[in-house]
Amino acid sequence: MHFKLIIAMVEDEKSDAVLDAAREAGATGATVLNQARGEGIQPRKTFLGLDLEARRDMLLLVVEEHRSRRILERIAEVGGFDSSPGTGIAIQIDVEDAVGVRHQMRSLEKQVEEEL
Repeated sequence: MHFKLIIAMVEDEKSDAVLDAAREAGATGATVLNQARGEGIQPRKTFLGLDLEARRDMLLLVVEEHRSRRILERIAEVGGFDSSPGTGIAIQIDVEDAVGVRHQMRSLEKQVEEEL
């Protein structure tokens, strides 16, 4: 079984909705890193040295490769990434090897076989 790692930078108020959508699309879990900061084309705004940008959460999801694109698209849709600049970004990368996912593999094997 092969996996992908989806990394998403999400506005913190949308994190729960994005995680729910990812689970509905086939993700089996996630790690959330709070108060990440990102910067796009436009430099961040400050007022007297205080950061005015909203904080982000970084979501890390190790997902089965056949489900990864569907999950990625749902994250983008619910997060509103394409609706306006600065709302978030998500990428997926190949996972060469993983440990600690044996319990997920057992349940995923049957589900993925049925989907294929």
